[in-house]
Amino acid sequence: MKDIDLSQIKTPADIRNMSLPELNELAAKMRATLIDKLAAHGGHIGPNLGMVEAVIALHYVFDTPEDKIVFDVSHQTYPHKMLTGRMQAFTDPEHYDDVTGYTNPAESPFDLFSLGHTSSAVSLAAGLAKARDLRGGHENVVAVIGDGSLSGGVAFEGLDYGATLGTNFIVVVNDNQMSIAENHGGIYADLRLLRHSNGTAEPNLFRSMGYGYRYVNYGNDLRSLIEMFSSVKDVDHPVVVHINTMKGMGLPAAEADKEAYHYGGPFDKTTGAPLHEDNPDTAPIDYSEFFARLMMKYMADDPSVVTITAGTPGAIGFGPERRRQAGRQFIDVAIAEQTAVDVASGLAKGGMKPVVGVVSTFLQRAYDQVSQDIALNRQPATLAIMYGSMFGMNDETHLGFFDIALLSNIPSLIYLAPTCKEEYEAMLKWSINQTEHPVVVRAPGFLAVSDPSVELLEDYSEPRYEIVRRGGNVALIGAGSMFSVMKKAAELLAKDGVDVTLINPRNLSALDTETLDALRDYKLLITAEDGIVDGGYGQKVASYLGEAPVKVVNLGLPKEFLNKFNATELQKQCGMTPEQIAETVQKSLK
Repeated sequence: MKDIDLSQIKTPADIRNMSLPELNELAAKMRATLIDKLAAHGGHIGPNLGMVEAVIALHYVFDTPEDKIVFDVSHQTYPHKMLTGRMQAFTDPEHYDDVTGYTNPAESPFDLFSLGHTSSAVSLAAGLAKARDLRGGHENVVAVIGDGSLSGGVAFEGLDYGATLGTNFIVVVNDNQMSIAENHGGIYADLRLLRHSNGTAEPNLFRSMGYGYRYVNYGNDLRSLIEMFSSVKDVDHPVVVHINTMKGMGLPAAEADKEAYHYGGPFDKTTGAPLHEDNPDTAPIDYSEFFARLMMKYMADDPSVVTITAGTPGAIGFGPERRRQAGRQFIDVAIAEQTAVDVASGLAKGGMKPVVGVVSTFLQRAYDQVSQDIALNRQPATLAIMYGSMFGMNDETHLGFFDIALLSNIPSLIYLAPTCKEEYEAMLKWSINQTEHPVVVRAPGFLAVSDPSVELLEDYSEPRYEIVRRGGNVALIGAGSMFSVMKKAAELLAKDGVDVTLINPRNLSALDTETLDALRDYKLLITAEDGIVDGGYGQKVASYLGEAPVKVVNLGLPKEFLNKFNATELQKQCGMTPEQIAETVQKSLK
């Protein structure tokens, strides 16, 4: 048996003449290489370690890229990238950042879509299969979807349609008994029965929908996988291949604590311990942790308060112990943001006080439910948004700076942008206890910063700006996380003898027209927001003051799908550092 040199693998064709022992050696080397990179660099740990054999078998059996493979979420495609011309990004530390954490067509023809949200692979693959049939093609079309992603509604929709194709359509269900945290939902009882019966149990959801069904009990065994994929290659009807895999395989810490090692930073590859773990007694807390502490208190004080997540409890500070303590007042609807929002609407209608904790980028998936089922029905539910910032996640699939434009223009919905943890707490508490409005409370950045000087209100239902300082004929309005930037710009200007008016708008969905009217004869008004300019808060202000003498400048982010950007550099490119804002004011005054 020849020694496997990973650097010589440029395409999947390079592995298709390997023997089974050689493929097993390949898998071992790839897994060891992945652990080396993940330990040094961080990333999605468990999903990729569990998929090494499945990815090798898929590329060994199917004639990619002519045969098409769509990976759901695509956070498990590091092994796929290793086999498709990007090995150096995993073997050479100087090239670790050459590739993104998700499939990306700009990187390789083997990547069909940029995917980072869940449950869409089956529908996308069904579209590819239909296109093939319409043009008379014959390639295989394969969707790879995890059991956690099956909880998303679009996965059911894709399975429902895919079953009707009547031609080659292969769905590989990677069942590792986990989502990010544990799975929730009735479908998982069906999957459990199938696993325990070696695939023979009835009823069988997939057969009921019209699919052929195959089961691989040990989905990390290359021989079994290759035999199974070979048996369905070129199949002439829709079929589901259900594989039972081990999330985090090969890293004992990840096998033992699958939730903690779904995604993480650098770690000791021997012990699995994080390399840069802060002391919880001295480290500053982030808004996820701050939110969780507040919600635990509110739920303890009031049994009608309910916290809801859509499969991302860790992102809102609810680890296993907090979930246990919260009991029935904590609801995880699985990866189903639309359901999370609608459950919140139903809870509010039933007299409860629901709070949906959600990552900004994922709430996009539930826009219609926010607009129709929450706002149109004026249900007093709270949406607590995390990572809504250029300083949050920076993958093009996970951008968190569209939510201001997306949500603040929905009728009846109040969009609140606190500037610090004191204001965040006041707004969240008010929103939970009021009964008239749907409310969004956006976490202002990542770390929970304190500002005891902020003016707190008893009622945030009407737009009422806080005028922090008055002066001159220049006004600076900083929304949410950008308020601190505007405050620093005002301090810089004050050192140069330039006094400006500084405003915290608080509410980004409605205008404090009384305050804005007082600025009509100013020379300059600058707004800044941690979101896209187009359709954002600043443009509301500019439109209202359109016929006034004051010049209005809106600062914010470009309407682009930015990828792997440096947030500090992006802030500079957008002219939103304190120094740049102060310079803009000085130039205007001259």
